[in-house]
Amino acid sequence: MKPAPFDYLRAESLEEALAALDQGGSEARILAGGQTLLPMLNMRLARPALLIDIMRIPALSAISLEQDAIVISAAVRQATVLARPTLGTEVPLLAAALPWVGHFQTRSRGTICGSVAHADPSAEIPLCLVALEGEIRLRSRRATRRVSAEQFFVGMMLTDKGDDELIEAVAFPKRRPGEGYAFAEVGRRHGDFAIVACAGVVDAKRMRLAVAGVAERPVARDFPLLDGTALDDALNAFAWDLQARDDIHATARYRRDLVRSLGRKVLEEAAACRA
Repeated sequence: MKPAPFDYLRAESLEEALAALDQGGSEARILAGGQTLLPMLNMRLARPALLIDIMRIPALSAISLEQDAIVISAAVRQATVLARPTLGTEVPLLAAALPWVGHFQTRSRGTICGSVAHADPSAEIPLCLVALEGEIRLRSRRATRRVSAEQFFVGMMLTDKGDDELIEAVAFPKRRPGEGYAFAEVGRRHGDFAIVACAGVVDAKRMRLAVAGVAERPVARDFPLLDGTALDDALNAFAWDLQARDDIHATARYRRDLVRSLGRKVLEEAAACRA
């Protein structure tokens, strides 16, 4: 199939993009890497009147370091972040998860912020953002605001972003002393969206487990430092609370089993690699 007709704007500045987004409202869509949006256009699952291409805006192409976070702007490709030599020491959880995002070809085009905007409940990048208690930075023509990852993802492919807002950047907290991190997922094939993905963060006081692919958004839960049957019981309760459902990819029971097994795996690995 071919897309429904639309207008195309190649924005040369952030101000131009925001003005067009403000005017277009719900009929306008941001185009960055296009790895999700273009197939949706071709299948006519999305029918915007206007596409605003932001990939040539210099202000949206930066990766910057703040005191406690690495800030990735809207036009930064996934492959660029993965190739960053210091990523493993700055945000080890993201470094572990990015090789599981799609394939080499899609990572060369897709953007970090595009995955966050799409909000697929199985996606690895939103999962890491929730696990690390990261932040989404939104901008419209009139204002800017910051939203925590746990508040930003509100449902299946639904977010707190307004029609006139652009995800200007996302902020991943940097590695903190005494924390360990781990990631694991199960999918039908490498590069597919995960049936279940788990991200773990462990420090001297708590264990934090985030799960994607089960509920309608990535969900995290904090536990005290547990092991043995106490950890099994906590993971079992979490697995049931996620309210898994049967679908063409897996049964609800299989997903609950994966939460229990992968959850224990990533928490134990994260505890073992605390620095």
